[in-house]
Amino acid sequence: MSGCLLVVPVGLSTGARSVSLGLYHKADQRGLHVSYFVPVMQKASSMIRLAGSEAAMDAQRLQEYMRVDKLDDALEMIVTAYEEQTQSAEFVITLGLTVNALVPYAERVNASLAKALDAKVLLVATDTEDNHGLMNSQLEIAAEAYGGVSAGRVVGCVINKSGAPRDRHGDIRPDLSSATSTEAVSADTLAKTMPVLQRHDFDLFGVIPWQHHLVSSRTCDIASLFDVDWISRGQADTRRVSHISIGTRTTANLKSVFTFGTLLVTAGDRDDILQAAALAEMSGIELAGVLLTGGYLPSETTMQLIKPALERGLPVLSTSMDTYACGTRIPRLYSLMADDDGVRYQAVLDHIAEHIDGKKLRNVFDARSERKLSPAAFRYNLIKVARTLNKRVVLPEGEEPRTLAAAIACAQKGIAHCILLGDRARIESLAEAQGLEIPEGVSVVDPVSIREQYVDPFVALRKHKGMNEVRARQLLEDNVVLGTMMLHQDDVDGLVSGAVHTTANTILPAMQLIKTRPGVSLVSSVFFMCLPDQVLVYGDCAVNPEPDAQELADIAIQSADSAKAFGIPPRVAMISYSTGSSGHGKNVDKVVEATRIAKELRPDLVIDGPLQYDAAANAGVAASKAPDSPVAGKATVFVFPDLNTGNTTYKAVQRSANVISVGPLLQGLKKPVNDLSRGALVDDIIYTIALTAIQAAS
Repeated sequence: MSGCLLVVPVGLSTGARSVSLGLYHKADQRGLHVSYFVPVMQKASSMIRLAGSEAAMDAQRLQEYMRVDKLDDALEMIVTAYEEQTQSAEFVITLGLTVNALVPYAERVNASLAKALDAKVLLVATDTEDNHGLMNSQLEIAAEAYGGVSAGRVVGCVINKSGAPRDRHGDIRPDLSSATSTEAVSADTLAKTMPVLQRHDFDLFGVIPWQHHLVSSRTCDIASLFDVDWISRGQADTRRVSHISIGTRTTANLKSVFTFGTLLVTAGDRDDILQAAALAEMSGIELAGVLLTGGYLPSETTMQLIKPALERGLPVLSTSMDTYACGTRIPRLYSLMADDDGVRYQAVLDHIAEHIDGKKLRNVFDARSERKLSPAAFRYNLIKVARTLNKRVVLPEGEEPRTLAAAIACAQKGIAHCILLGDRARIESLAEAQGLEIPEGVSVVDPVSIREQYVDPFVALRKHKGMNEVRARQLLEDNVVLGTMMLHQDDVDGLVSGAVHTTANTILPAMQLIKTRPGVSLVSSVFFMCLPDQVLVYGDCAVNPEPDAQELADIAIQSADSAKAFGIPPRVAMISYSTGSSGHGKNVDKVVEATRIAKELRPDLVIDGPLQYDAAANAGVAASKAPDSPVAGKATVFVFPDLNTGNTTYKAVQRSANVISVGPLLQGLKKPVNDLSRGALVDDIIYTIALTAIQAAS
């Protein structure tokens, strides 16, 4: 996954979208291989389209996910779109969400996005005039959603719209002549008055001065606000609205209104004002245009009088709306940028890019550390890789509703070809009851029709244990045993079971019939723990009660290889109640010896121990307890000394932190067999099938 910078607004009307595109433009100017990405389209924008980005979803679709508490599914869809759109880029500028009526949960989604994309975060705030203390607090509070300023995810901020005209309430109002503008504040002034900018880990990337001409729409864009009729289009496609004036006074008192770029809004029966505007045009003052309200049209005499001004390019429009309604709606022009307004689009990008510190932006790109694999990215990678393999996975529990639904989903997504063992009529009836159809990518095999062909191979495999045909037929009545024999005979590539069977029911046939790979002393297991911001590997939490030092070393090596196979950089922590040489006893000694053996067998792996869990997982604790450890504080693979410790820890983390886990994934077998929790959801089964397909190819 490419490095990602998530641009997040702090409050309303910050211009975060324009700033994000300006950052993209700046990076492009400096020759950086950068892409632009929009996770959720809140408002259609030509600027975004011109940047070549297609949103992963719209706000309505996100709302549907949030309504049923399926943010994880939305994130997975976003990560999929991100990977597809940005695969050739080294770095990606990503637009965060803005709080509005449709997306009141934007802050929660932004925080989840930052984790899912493993993104650095850049905050965008507006200049609050002289109240820099308020702006400082706003930035610090916003950073809390990402772990705080000191957590390392938030890299800094951009202050936008500095010096913008504001009304007496402090709101930016470029449409009011009474609004007051101030000079843009300098970066030096902000650095002196805002404590957050005095930190070494929080940078000010730029102060963007407000410029009136950058919010000036073309006269022709008025037609997008309400229905108008063109009396004369003139130069409406090139003239811009800098000011708006309501013409209700006598012409003698309107002289000050006739200035360059003014849009004059007046009643359609005020021929005197229209004639005065025409005179101003003929004297060299290029008005933005005249909007006539109320549905009234100029008289023929007036049209003749103003003809020279119309020929010169003065736009004149007419609408049936009254003057007051027009006056309240037209200020929306300042937030409007038409799809075809390339001149203004380029001017905005150039202006923002000019005021962005390119060196600081480059530093963010250059300082990329190893990326954490988020749960959404992990799930995306599973599906992506499995799709390329076209593996066949047998599901012995074919008559189980969740298993059936998962098999159908796998076929629809192209994850694997699933073989369901069970009675066809019963399975078809079950599918119909769930409103599902069994697609071509799912095979239904009646166990009765195939058992006999596996009797002789089964007897041959277990003859040394006294197996005979009668006993073989009895054992093959168990669909898990039958599925395991199908795997042994290469009729399928993997097996997934456990939705209704115990772990022992799934594992024992595999250990007896499939057996371990050459050079492997035991079968072990790992869980993929999907923490909010990354996926960790826990082993062994399901199979070996009391491994000795040699076996524990094997578990560590197997777990590291599994992590690497699924895109997780392995840094292996050998867990104990003691860190380093701080404790003694046979349990600690076992971990010490296992660490030594593992390092000796696989010097290419980063392994350290004994380490306490907090020292392995937390950088702050690691700094004091194990400052010289290559693993402490950044472990990705946690190897527990025994099943009691591993299973208890896995369940405690899963329940207390509400963490999704995938597994157990069995390691060490010649062919992949994987167990499910009896409480597994359909999605759990889908991902376990994907894991199994990938194992089959490795």
